[in-house]
Amino acid sequence: MKFRNLAIAAIAILLWVASFAIAPESLALTQVKLNNLNYRECPTELAEGMMASGSSQKVNCFLITGTAVNTSNKYVVDADVFGRIYDKDGNNVMQNRSRVGTIPSIPPGESEFEIRISVAANQPTPLQLKQFKASGFSSRVRPYYYDDFKL
Repeated sequence: MKFRNLAIAAIAILLWVASFAIAPESLALTQVKLNNLNYRECPTELAEGMMASGSSQKVNCFLITGTAVNTSNKYVVDADVFGRIYDKDGNNVMQNRSRVGTIPSIPPGESEFEIRISVAANQPTPLQLKQFKASGFSSRVRPYYYDDFKL
């Protein structure tokens, strides 16, 4: 009986230790700093025919650009970008929303990024970009987003 209990305990410990060797990669969030934020009007081919979601309100198209600083040693993918955007008068451009867009891939180190946004045509510029940050994963969480994207 003692031998059987010892054998079961030894097998359990062996399986527990072996599980570390075959454990899947962690999908923990990785924080990414965003620097050198700026914006510019979209080229005409991107802006043509844009309207506000769910309405016929005219909008202006802008590209938010900047530098993503990935201090991890891994690619960060599917990074959600959060921030506040205000118009010239300090009014929030994206009401009830702080998620601005997605960066498909951020390599280790510094890299440039670009996100397209729509702003109601009646909101005066210049825009103010505040509290921008990003967080993503070490492997894809939305594989259907990027059919042609390869790491």
